[in-house]
Amino acid sequence: MPSLPLFPEAPAGLSAKALRVHERLCAEYGCPIPWFRSQDPLSELVSALLSHRTRNASSGAAFRQLRARFPTWEAVRDAPCVEVQEAISEVTWPEQKAPRIQQVLRSITERRGGELSLDFLGELPVREARDWLEHLPGVGPKSSAATLLFSRLRKPALPVDSHHHRVAVRLGLIPESTAVGPAHRLLEAQLPPDWDAQRVYDNHEALMLHGQRCCFYREPACQRCVVLDLCPTGQARLASKKGSNPAGDAQAEAGSR
Repeated sequence: MPSLPLFPEAPAGLSAKALRVHERLCAEYGCPIPWFRSQDPLSELVSALLSHRTRNASSGAAFRQLRARFPTWEAVRDAPCVEVQEAISEVTWPEQKAPRIQQVLRSITERRGGELSLDFLGELPVREARDWLEHLPGVGPKSSAATLLFSRLRKPALPVDSHHHRVAVRLGLIPESTAVGPAHRLLEAQLPPDWDAQRVYDNHEALMLHGQRCCFYREPACQRCVVLDLCPTGQARLASKKGSNPAGDAQAEAGSR
């Protein structure tokens, strides 16, 4: 089945809103945001696979332990699976991730004629590079985008994590029923196709940071949100709170006279 374009056509209204959100959040969180690391794309792919449903501190520790125990990715690929599992024990489901990582490393080796490297992806268009990665076992849109954007390749592919997804849903940029996987194409479509990797990275990081620092999963801090006027969820939530406490509002008004 042929791929959709990286940036399929998006409704003009949503694209304009996405850019307004981007500008506000960039002002709030200080764009351009410094890159948090720069490693080769194969290492970034393994990092992405380890991070699934795992806190960053735990997946980072597991990655460091894996690299300390095995000198090369070929050594990880060829090691007894139980040794890889022991090395990544910090992550969620190490018994599943260890064989999956080895399966991915074997698949890359086979598809590349014996070469275990993803550096060649830097020469491909973003959509083609993402398709190549997403044909690997267990590699979905988030992992493919993270591999291309966060690695030293610095290609403009948009990852969507749970914080980013939550903020986008509440803002009405994507329907509430949209899962994280399909959300990648919808949110990518709202960004200008000529954006470079830094601006795509800023977009991801700013929405993620907003989810971590303001738009919490429980009890979001809508009253101090810099995009509240663009957020139907936040406006409805504050209106509901105000309507549920009319006596308190009346007392507050009386006290202010």
